[in-house]
Amino acid sequence: TLAERTNLAGVQHILLVLSGKGGVGKSTISTELALALRSAGKRVGILDVDLCGPSIPRMLRVQDSAVHQCDSGWVPVCVGQDKAIALMSIGFLLERPDDAVVWRGPKKNALIKQFVTDVAWGDLDFLIVDTPPGTSDEHISTVEALRPHQLLGAVLVTTPQ
Repeated sequence: TLAERTNLAGVQHILLVLSGKGGVGKSTISTELALALRSAGKRVGILDVDLCGPSIPRMLRVQDSAVHQCDSGWVPVCVGQDKAIALMSIGFLLERPDDAVVWRGPKKNALIKQFVTDVAWGDLDFLIVDTPPGTSDEHISTVEALRPHQLLGAVLVTTPQ
């Protein structure tokens, strides 16, 4: 659809951050990667599709922020002193940031598709997608929703054991 093309049309590279298990540091890697790219002068966005544990808003100290609507969808929260990192997370849509999200697959998949199509990212050099642990429906939904767009690749976070 036109909305899908326009909302990600200005994004040059999309990078998924994945792991086979929880607690390995995906959100930390996503955050540090965004900060490093930003300090290298790149325009960066983070899409936090870890629906059950959206920790990036807290890591970037914007957990009390709210997203707003514009004509082309949700406006991501701008992070940092220079407001240079755009962030979208389910954490901004919960009444309390620490609320648990207990949803079945179809509702999660619909929200992921909506995050891909309905966030007004503008022009970005990199969109970093922080995924939940494991290899579940959310990963398949994310990759399917992003399939029409130029995907840079993935970072697979592992532990040494």
